[in-house]
Amino acid sequence: MEGVSAPHRRPALIILVVVTAAACLGLGYWQWTRFESGNGTAQNLGYALQWPLFAGFALWAYFRFVRLERDAEAEADAADRAEPTAPNEPTDERGGVRGVLASWRAGKSGPREIPAGLLPERPTAARDEDPVLAEYNQYLADLHARDIEEQFRGAGIRPDTERSAG
Repeated sequence: MEGVSAPHRRPALIILVVVTAAACLGLGYWQWTRFESGNGTAQNLGYALQWPLFAGFALWAYFRFVRLERDAEAEADAADRAEPTAPNEPTDERGGVRGVLASWRAGKSGPREIPAGLLPERPTAARDEDPVLAEYNQYLADLHARDIEEQFRGAGIRPDTERSAG
């Protein structure tokens, strides 16, 4: 990827991370001084302990972003150099979903998508053709239609005319 600066050299992103971390640390210090004041509460102490964690998260997220982008760039370079092959199932020597998860946990190039069969299928609603329920739903639809007609008549609109939103 020529012409694109390294991810860790992007000044705007670095400035954003530094400002975010400094703001979080400043807010943590402010909450600490509020806690130490005469009217400080345990809530101030909790916030004073949380804000540095947020600053740490901002730094962690930046370094994680840099690492992921570097790995993606390395994979793209390796794919450009490699011979084109037929796509394989995402498994390793152990095979199956467990093999994919094992290779991901081992720090190898992990899956970018959730493998098929990993999550349970969504349940589908049972279609019960109950005639009593269908009759009740029709009754509710008729009540709604009558209510709409009454509202139109009250507003001076004929319900049989075609309405347009535009």
